Amino acid sequence: MDDPETDRENRRWVRDLAAAGPVREAACRELYPLLLRIARYEARRRAPALDLDGPELEDIAHQATADALMAIGERLDRFRGEARFTTWASKFVIFNVATKMNRHFWRRHEVPYDHEDWSRIASRFNVAPDDEAHVREFVTAVSTAVEENLSERQRIVFVATVLNGMPMDVLADELGSTHNALYKVLFDARKKLRAALVASGYLPEAPEARST
Repeated sequence: MDDPETDRENRRWVRDLAAAGPVREAACRELYPLLLRIARYEARRRAPALDLDGPELEDIAHQATADALMAIGERLDRFRGEARFTTWASKFVIFNVATKMNRHFWRRHEVPYDHEDWSRIASRFNVAPDDEAHVREFVTAVSTAVEENLSERQRIVFVATVLNGMPMDVLADELGSTHNALYKVLFDARKKLRAALVASGYLPEAPEARST
């Protein structure tokens, strides 16, 4: 930052939040309402799409703010002073609001992560067959490929995220896993399925594969 006043304020935030005892507590009390205001705005903005309102939003805003405050304290060494400290800090609370609202929506609606809804699978593979018969045939082919080629873990992750649209962070919580681990599982699952569908003639071979 080129603004000396902003630089001083940034240094103050980092210094006080990194301190111990009353100094840190005072900084947290000052930062909390700033983050809570952002959390409330973000929760209200996202609420219509997720069918959430009332006390649920206020609870999510407070939870997201508390978690963001903790995350900020643990990552002070990552702040480079390229923006206002409060601008940098706001990204944590926005991320937490989005994550918590997605989790809350899925848990409230009790959508089982292993429920198999094959009706949308053609669009997930960017397939646009000419008629309903082709759609049904493709759906059957994918369902069969899932059962015959994927491990149980791969099937669960594929069904939850690709078929049912469950956010990866929600599934990670359900399975006691991590984003990165599940992304790897999903990548391997899709690779296996594509190979099986190419071999059975339901998907075209990738251009780079044809050229080798």
